[in-house]
Amino acid sequence: MRTRHPSGRAVRAVLAAAGSGLALLAVLAPASPAPAASSRQVLSAERAVPRPCHAALLPPHTPGVAARPVTASADGVLRARLAPLSGAEGDWDFAVFDADSGTLLAASAAPRSRELAETSVAEGRHLVVQSCRRLGPARTVSLRVDLLARPPGSGPAPAAARTEGGTRHSSALPSGRSGYRHLYEYEYELKELARAHPSLVRSFVLPHPTVEGRDVSGVEVSSHAPHIADGKPVLLTLGLHHATEWPSGEIALEWAYELVRGHRTDPWIRGLLERTRAVIVPVVNPDGFSVSRRAGPRGDFTRFDYENKRKNCSALDAPSSHASGACGANPAGRDRGVDLNRNYAGFWGGVGGAPQWYADYYRGPAPFSEPETRNVRHLVSTRQVTDLVSLHTYGNLVLRPPGALDTRPPLDEPAYRTLGARLASRTGYRSEPAWRLYEATGMTEDWSYWATGGFGFTLEIGPAKAHGPYADAVVAEYTGRAPAAGAGKGGIRRALFDLLAHTADPAGHATLTGTAPRGRRLRLHKTFRTPTSPVRGADGSTGPPLQVTDTLVSDLVAPGGRFTWSVNPSTRPYVAGRYGRDPQGPAQPVAELVNPPGLPPENTGFPQDPAADRVPFTVLGPPEADAGRVSVSVSWTSPRTDWDLYLLDADGRPVAQSVTGGANSEQAVLLDPSPGRYTAVVVNYDQTKTDPDDWTGRVTFQSPLPATYGPSESYSLSCSDRAGRTLGTTEVRVGRGERVDLGEVCARPARGVAFTPARSDRAADR
Repeated sequence: MRTRHPSGRAVRAVLAAAGSGLALLAVLAPASPAPAASSRQVLSAERAVPRPCHAALLPPHTPGVAARPVTASADGVLRARLAPLSGAEGDWDFAVFDADSGTLLAASAAPRSRELAETSVAEGRHLVVQSCRRLGPARTVSLRVDLLARPPGSGPAPAAARTEGGTRHSSALPSGRSGYRHLYEYEYELKELARAHPSLVRSFVLPHPTVEGRDVSGVEVSSHAPHIADGKPVLLTLGLHHATEWPSGEIALEWAYELVRGHRTDPWIRGLLERTRAVIVPVVNPDGFSVSRRAGPRGDFTRFDYENKRKNCSALDAPSSHASGACGANPAGRDRGVDLNRNYAGFWGGVGGAPQWYADYYRGPAPFSEPETRNVRHLVSTRQVTDLVSLHTYGNLVLRPPGALDTRPPLDEPAYRTLGARLASRTGYRSEPAWRLYEATGMTEDWSYWATGGFGFTLEIGPAKAHGPYADAVVAEYTGRAPAAGAGKGGIRRALFDLLAHTADPAGHATLTGTAPRGRRLRLHKTFRTPTSPVRGADGSTGPPLQVTDTLVSDLVAPGGRFTWSVNPSTRPYVAGRYGRDPQGPAQPVAELVNPPGLPPENTGFPQDPAADRVPFTVLGPPEADAGRVSVSVSWTSPRTDWDLYLLDADGRPVAQSVTGGANSEQAVLLDPSPGRYTAVVVNYDQTKTDPDDWTGRVTFQSPLPATYGPSESYSLSCSDRAGRTLGTTEVRVGRGERVDLGEVCARPARGVAFTPARSDRAADR
C-alpha cells in the first residue's frame, strides 16, 4: 500500500502541531545490539474513532489522533512500540510515515494497545509516528521509539516496507482483495469484522505474546459468537505457521469473510453456523511473517534472503554471536528461529525435525518451547476442536497423520482417509498420509489428533511456490478457477465448507446430552502424559523420549433444561490402538535392485528431465505372498553425493518418493500396495567430484500388521454453580459417533462416584 499526504504544506503542519514543545529524536548508532537511542512519551486522545490508522497521514487536530515527529541521525532499524498505561486498556493503533512524502513505512493494528512496528531508516530521515485511539476507555498510551544498530555481519540493509499489493475490491474473493496483505492489515481486518458484526464474529487475543512482544489474534464466527461455552463443535483454521507461505494467511482470512457473507445470504451456511463454531487464526507466526512480508525480493534462499524466512524470531537457541540485532537485520539472517511446525509435542525430536538451530526445519530446544505453538496448544486444549486444518504452501496435497511412518495409521484411518479424499476432490490435490511427502515429527495435527482425537489436516496450497502471484496462488486456489488444480471442482472454498459440514456431523465426534439448571458450568477435564520420539541429537546420538504433560479443559454453560455438547472421544487415539489387517500369505523374499551399467548424468530437474536409472520389481499377491509394507532403499558412499528415489506403479504414476538429501541413503515405502509391477527410479541429483559414487539397493517386504487395541479413557465431568462451588462430579466414557445421555449432571452424589450413562447410542443408529 502506498499512501501520500495531499501536500508538503499539510505534512509540515502535522509536524508543527505534533512537535509543539518537543525536540526531534536524535539517534546515534554504536556497534552494539542494544538500542542506539530511544524516546518514550505519553500520548493522549480525548475521543476514540474507529478508523485505519495506516490509511493516511491525517491533518493536525484530527479527533482520536496523536502524532509525534522522529528524526534519525544514523542508519539502523527504527522500532516503535505502543504499550498501555495503568488502568483500563483500550485499542490504540499506530503507523510510521515518511514526513516528506507521506508514504507509509510501517504500521501495527493489534486488537489492544500493545503494538510493534519496524522499518529501516537512513541517517537524516524525517518520520511521523501517528497514533490513533480506535476503541475503548483508555485515553492515554505510552509510545517508545528506538533505533537499533545493525550488528556486524548482519548482511545487507533490509529493504523498506514493500508497498505492492492491492485493496481494491476487484477479485472474486469474498473480500475483493487483489494483493497480499501486510501484518497490520490482517490485524485491522480481523477486529473490524468483529466490530461490524458483534453477534456473529468475536475477536480474541491468544495468551502468549511472541518473542518480539506481538499479540497473536484471531476471530471465531458463529451464531451468538460471544457465547463461547455453548457446546458447539469447533473447526480451527490456522495460517502462516511458516512466514514465507503468504497464501496460507490470505485464505484463512478470506474464509472468515466467506462465513460472514454467507450467514447473511445463504440459509445453508447460516444453518451450519447455528450448529458449529469456526475459529480462525490467519497469522500464527506474526514476527516471522512481518520480516518476510516487508523484505526485498532475492529468491536465492541464502542467509539474508529474508523474504524466504520460514521460522519464527526466537534467538535463545542461536550462539551469542548470532543472537544480536533485530529479527529482520541480524547476523543469523533468516536462519534464526524455530520451525513452528516441528515444535509441537506429537512425536517431537524424531525424524524430520532438525536438531541444529540454523536448519530450516529446526524443531526448537523442547516441545512447545515457542509462544506461538503454546498459543495453538491453548486453543486446542480449551476447546473441543473436532476438526483442524493447518494451511501451508506448496505441493497440491491434503495431508493427514501420521507424519512418521513407524507411528502406524490410527484406528480412525478409514474415516480419516475418506474425509481427506473428499477435501481432495474439491481442490484437485492428492490426499495421503503426511509421511508420504516426507517423514516429519512435531507437526500441528500430529499432536492435536493423537492427543485429543479431533481430526486434523495440512493443506499444501498450490503446485510450485511459497507465495506465487496472488491471482494464481490465492484467488484461483480459493475459488477453484484455472490454473488451480481445483478448477471447476469448488477449490479450497468448497473444501472448507465440506470440513465445516463434517464438524457439524455427529458421526464425526461424540455428543453428550443431559439436563442442568441455567447458568451451571459443566467442565470436562483430562490430564495425561505422552512420550515424544527418542530424541535425536545434533551429534548423531539418540536419547530417550521426553514425557509431555497435556491438560484438556473445556466448559459448557448450561442454557437451562436440556443441553447438547459436542466433544471429542474420551479415549485419545495415541492409546486407542492402530489400524491394520491380518496377513493373507507369507512375506515375500528380499529382492536386490540391479544397478544398470554406467552413471546417469546429474539431474536436478526430475521429472521434467527424465534422466535416471530405472529398475523394475514385482510385488506378489495372496496366496503366494502378502505385502503389508514394501521398503525400497538405496545407499552410496560419500555424503557429498545425493541420489533421489522415486517409485512408479505399472502405469508410470508416482506412488512414493524419498528426496531428503544430506545423507548416504534414501528409503521409499509403500503400505499395502496392490500386487503388480513397479519401477524404482534413482536420480543422480548431485555427484561427488572425485570418483563416481554409484548406488546399491534392495527391496524388502513385511507382512501386514494386525490391528491393535489399547485401553479406554474417560473424561472427568464436574458441575459448578455461579460462585464456583462444585456440585457434583462423574466420569464419562464416550466414543466417536456415540451419544451419551448423562441425565441430571448437577445432582450427583459425593465426588468420585462412578457414573453409568443412561443411554449410549451410535450416531448412525439414532
